[in-house]
Amino acid sequence: MAIRVLAVGRKHESWVSDGIARYEKRLKKPFDLSWQFLPHSAREGDAARAEESERLLTKTTEAREYVILLDERGRSIDSPAFSRTLGGALDASRPVTFLIGGAYGVDDTVHRRADFVLSLSKLVFPHQLVRLILAEQVYRAQEIAGRRSYHHE
Repeated sequence: MAIRVLAVGRKHESWVSDGIARYEKRLKKPFDLSWQFLPHSAREGDAARAEESERLLTKTTEAREYVILLDERGRSIDSPAFSRTLGGALDASRPVTFLIGGAYGVDDTVHRRADFVLSLSKLVFPHQLVRLILAEQVYRAQEIAGRRSYHHE
């Protein structure tokens, strides 16, 4: 069972790919990542948000799936709590899917579908950087769960 990331946008830029690859090669099941990219809407504002939200929802149809939406207005937790959140879903044999919306965010239908809305920071980051931070945090969660020395309290 892998951890899947659904992201609105283009494939990783080279500097992001290099960073993500660094963490992905260290990941072990069940903490391995797969990426799926959905196209940006050609529309703007609310229309783009609605269209991209619908695209995300059509890819999250499995009832057992544990969906984590990344949103700067979400809940801010520390890395050990993030590790417990991921571990709890994986231990319950629930596939985990992270959702990263487009430039206009996602609508309420995606928020309602999410099991957890996570804020990586109150700051707004470029989507490419969010992907890299997420990859590092999934690796960190694995290391915390395995009680290894990567994460320092």
